[in-house]
Amino acid sequence: MRTFKLQVQTTVDGYMAGPNGEMDWMTFPWTDDINAYLDALTEPVDCVVLGRKLAEGFIPTWAAGPEGEDQASIDKMNNTPKVVVSNTLTESPWDNAVVAGGDLAAIVDKLKEQPGGDIIAYGGGTLVSSLIAEGLLDELHLLVNPTAIGAGMPVFPALGKNQPLRLVAARQFDCGITAMHLEPKRA
Repeated sequence: MRTFKLQVQTTVDGYMAGPNGEMDWMTFPWTDDINAYLDALTEPVDCVVLGRKLAEGFIPTWAAGPEGEDQASIDKMNNTPKVVVSNTLTESPWDNAVVAGGDLAAIVDKLKEQPGGDIIAYGGGTLVSSLIAEGLLDELHLLVNPTAIGAGMPVFPALGKNQPLRLVAARQFDCGITAMHLEPKRA
């Protein structure tokens, strides 16, 4: 069965965006060590899962070839098939992307049962919150930026119950970001 990963940038106080979706707190430029880490994380990935709101910016940005990104990363993002989770879209307006709606657990189960490599979710906020709350992830990769913003969109919303996690590894990078690789503790 395929591994379903989440990669998300977060503040040290646990927010993935500011109160109005601000992302100006993220640490840039990245250093070679974090780029190598992310290359290794995404190398086995052959499916990207996005929420509709994130997809609206993410897919066109990568299609345009964002400044400062190497061509190999641009090609990886553009050539990897994407699944956009949405209950409002019925078909994809983007190349190399399909829309999946309905029950999130059923969507994830169907993806994991298909042959292939790893699956990675990048967000947005509603999707990330739902994936965590429903316990659908195999791995969480939090890129903790060395800043606090005090309010915003939490990575871990009101879950309704404790979700024990096991720290697999933590690594600090030269740019100041710390990666935390976590896995859910399952009974």
